[in-house]
Amino acid sequence: MIPCARLAMNWNSLTGRRDDEAAAPATFYFEWRRRRRAVYAPRRTVSIPLLPTPAPPRGMPKSKSAATPRARPNVLITGTPGTGKTSLAERVAAACGMHHYDVSAVAKREDMCESFDEDLDTHVIDEDKVLDHMEEKLGASDGGIVADYHSCDLFPERWFDLVVVLTCDNSILYDRLAARGYAEAKITKNVECEIFQAIAEEARESYAEDVVRVCASETIEQMEANEASVKAFVDAFNDGVGGA
Repeated sequence: MIPCARLAMNWNSLTGRRDDEAAAPATFYFEWRRRRRAVYAPRRTVSIPLLPTPAPPRGMPKSKSAATPRARPNVLITGTPGTGKTSLAERVAAACGMHHYDVSAVAKREDMCESFDEDLDTHVIDEDKVLDHMEEKLGASDGGIVADYHSCDLFPERWFDLVVVLTCDNSILYDRLAARGYAEAKITKNVECEIFQAIAEEARESYAEDVVRVCASETIEQMEANEASVKAFVDAFNDGVGGA
């Protein structure tokens, strides 16, 4: 898995372009993902309710459907590193009684990383191993998982009922990453990723429109509002809004 921080790397070797023909980092990122993506599971499903059902609250994705017969929803929280994914995932899991699945942490703990990028000081996960491991939990009918990761298009669409993309002002993101002790090159690449809104575009390309929600994550108040919004969705899903 190539991190967002590597947007601008290896484009020439991939396409055979000369240096003066190099494409924008965002273009490289999406082209790389399209070429790298393996067919792990059907990615696009069609939800057809058996009977007419009440519409979910405004701004909410539809809840239980024939395509997602889970007892509880699965939620993915994604975004550029430093936008607050893990913090929000932990808060949602605690508030809703769900299991938090930190993809990067699990990959490191379970020895599912294929390499370490010395230049960017980051582990590169083995996607096949990670997907197999996640299938055991997210592919089950129980649901109740809150996953967080800095990318989203490697996961089968059928796993998630809600995908939350966190965004952040570039200057705030820079300060957050600097406070983590990131090298300047790593900070720059991640800020570029946020400038291009790479993760938001990735989510829109990979999941149905009514499943994706893009949320600002710059202040404590916004984090609390995001937590309340996700909790409202989970509660509505659990209550059967949208047709259980």
